[in-house]
Amino acid sequence: MQRPIGTDDATNWRPWRLVGPVVVGAGIAIVAALWLITGHGGLILVLPLPTALVIICGYMRIQMRIRSTIHGWTPVSAVIILAAVFLPAPFVIISVAAGKLIDQLLNMAHVPVKISFNVGKEVLNSTAATLAVAAVGFQPILADPDDVGPLGSVLIATVAASVAYTVIDELVSKALFAMLTHTSYRQRLLADWGNLAVAHVGAFVIAVATVIAYDISEWLLAILPLLLWCIHLASGNRIRARQGNEAWQRLAEATDEFNSVDQTAVLHAAVRKAAALFSTDEVEVQIRPPTGETRLVRSNGRDILYDGTPEDAPPASGFVIPISLESYRGDADLGELRLRFRAPVKLTEREGYTLHTFAAALCTAIRNASTFAETQRLADSHARAAAQDPLTRLANRRKLQQYGDEVLAQGIVGVLLIDLNHFKEVNDTLGHSAGDRVLITVGERLSAAVREGDLVARFGGDEFAVILANLSAPALAEMRAHAILDALAPPIHLDDMRISVEASCGVTTASGGTIGELLRRADVAMYQAKQDGQRVVVYAHARDTADIGTLTLGGDLARAVAEGQFVVNFQPIVDLATGQVIAAEALTRWHHPDRGDLAPDRFLPAIERSGQLSAFADAVLDQALIAVSQWADAGHPIPVAVNVSPRSLLDPSFPDAVARRLAARGVQSSSLIIELTESVTLSKLEVVDDVLAALRDQGIRLALDDFGTGFSSLATLARVAVDELKIDRSFVAAMNASAPGAVVRSTIDLGRSLGLVVVAEGIEREDQRQQLWELGCPAGQGHLFARAMPADRLLTALRRGHDGQPGCLAPPLHDTDTVIRLPRNRRSRRSATVEPGQEWTP
Repeated sequence: MQRPIGTDDATNWRPWRLVGPVVVGAGIAIVAALWLITGHGGLILVLPLPTALVIICGYMRIQMRIRSTIHGWTPVSAVIILAAVFLPAPFVIISVAAGKLIDQLLNMAHVPVKISFNVGKEVLNSTAATLAVAAVGFQPILADPDDVGPLGSVLIATVAASVAYTVIDELVSKALFAMLTHTSYRQRLLADWGNLAVAHVGAFVIAVATVIAYDISEWLLAILPLLLWCIHLASGNRIRARQGNEAWQRLAEATDEFNSVDQTAVLHAAVRKAAALFSTDEVEVQIRPPTGETRLVRSNGRDILYDGTPEDAPPASGFVIPISLESYRGDADLGELRLRFRAPVKLTEREGYTLHTFAAALCTAIRNASTFAETQRLADSHARAAAQDPLTRLANRRKLQQYGDEVLAQGIVGVLLIDLNHFKEVNDTLGHSAGDRVLITVGERLSAAVREGDLVARFGGDEFAVILANLSAPALAEMRAHAILDALAPPIHLDDMRISVEASCGVTTASGGTIGELLRRADVAMYQAKQDGQRVVVYAHARDTADIGTLTLGGDLARAVAEGQFVVNFQPIVDLATGQVIAAEALTRWHHPDRGDLAPDRFLPAIERSGQLSAFADAVLDQALIAVSQWADAGHPIPVAVNVSPRSLLDPSFPDAVARRLAARGVQSSSLIIELTESVTLSKLEVVDDVLAALRDQGIRLALDDFGTGFSSLATLARVAVDELKIDRSFVAAMNASAPGAVVRSTIDLGRSLGLVVVAEGIEREDQRQQLWELGCPAGQGHLFARAMPADRLLTALRRGHDGQPGCLAPPLHDTDTVIRLPRNRRSRRSATVEPGQEWTP
């Protein structure tokens, strides 16, 4: 079976690395054959017959193209197998060498590398076949015609010769093809195994039929040429039919990948599949779509070599077969599909029809992908228009609501509603064009001031909204709002004028609910800011007249006070180092008969607007003082901290009311701590100063609750002389983050510098306790130690203690009678040595 090297390899000397050993091996076999042929002089006259048959087989070639190389199959393998069975090895080798050389000189245009390889390969094949015959112990038929073995032994010799020929032929041929096509040897061995099997089986059938015919009658050998021709034609038809079926199957598989609506996927699939379908060296597609830029994609069948504009593509050489990409309707072509080979190639009629079918399918796929891309572009454009403010290109209300609902499910979210002050004057004075430029600049500055994950939107007019996503603590929203408004401070230049922009901002936060409710609350806070002349106001239920649920509670307050529906629970405050309870905070709940337990933020606004505030404060304070008295009688004299409403501080008679309650319950004033919620009230109104001074004169301690959550924390601290600072639970929960952690550390350092006790709220884990203590925080409260509970349950917990130590709710962080080496970041004005029974205080 002949496989000549293609013409594109004629000038390539790389194959000589394989051709050289093949030629040397064949030369050795020929020399040995010439040396041994002298022993069989009587068969010299037979040599012309196999030689002639080898030459004739060259004209019975069935061709198949692989890339630019033409590969052919001939029945020469059948001739060599028969020769190995009938003739001694020297005659086989010499006749094959002579016949193959003449065939090559007649058909291969005298290309040395091809002639050398093809002759040498067939000599090696014939040598292997004759050696296989000898290996099975068979004596060639014509070597001793009178001593021919049984037909079975002849058939065994035929099988051995056929197998040896096939193995050597495949190993040598595929090694060369792998070298020429730059593919792996294993890949070449597995390629075209179906067609090769048909060809080899055909040659074997010819050889077996000839042996059987000879066994019947020697004269039947006269029909050997006709038999060769018929069986070879049958094998050739079988091979061509198989190739056709495989070609249509590959075409179907290739066009199946054109179902994608992505243009890149279509083009990449086209060049890869076309390279395999038409056995090319390279394939490229250049398209000129109705919309978009001209594009060129090139592949070698394995990799995408280039994808971009044709002008930037690297140069390519070789023989090209182009075909226009036109639809069956005769529309203007979309571009061109090009098959590139290293040498001139002529496609068969079947390949030509397949190419036209492939190009038509590709043209349709490109049109579909272009149509889909245009449809998608229009859909995206409409979606952007529906979710985008046309003037500033910011998100509109619809987009903000959609995004807000998404981020609300992921964590703490802040919403800022920003309204420009006196913007109408800009429009009235300078015109709407100047106003539009101001709005565009404001939108750009807001977008630059927010962080990744935040969203800026314009609601129309001069109103903007900002979503602050994934806040580590709610208190950060107000701080971020001031920073964002600071970005609007620089003047805006309009032609020769400079315009200063001021704004009012409402702030609200939540970790659930709906974005619509947050926008409503932010709107309430924003109008409060405008009314009060402030830049930023945080939403408060107390000033939300739209909260119907809160307003309706006012009618139930008188009965609630009279029936004692307000119940006070107590959460212990402990020394972080020792675990000892040092105080308790009174926390009020309303056991509403219809609405269940209500937290203070649900009913305090209603109480403050009603006439029941004084009665409510007396009831809560009375319960707290009763608890203090019970604890002291039981041997646990700990103070109680009571929150008071900012409106109570506006009542000049409040200090006298507290004094009366202390005297009625026989409790010393030092056992009461008044917790103040930081607010504008504390920093602005002088009457508050008088009330607080009167409370301090009685010996009542003052604590500033939720320190750091208000923007005026330092101003409040400078105006009000307090004894304690309480760090809000939101900062404790997120203190490993940079901003909340900085607030915690600075509050602790500030308390130490001013000689104030610092209490951390919301301690949930032991590592938080350890970290706060190492930072220098002396006291804390939270679920780690105990939840809020009735006074009698707290007394029981104090008596039981921890590990048999009454008054202690947690194990100490260190043993007594030991020296504690404090971490460097915990700076203390005292020695790190803790004496037995001595508490560490700031």
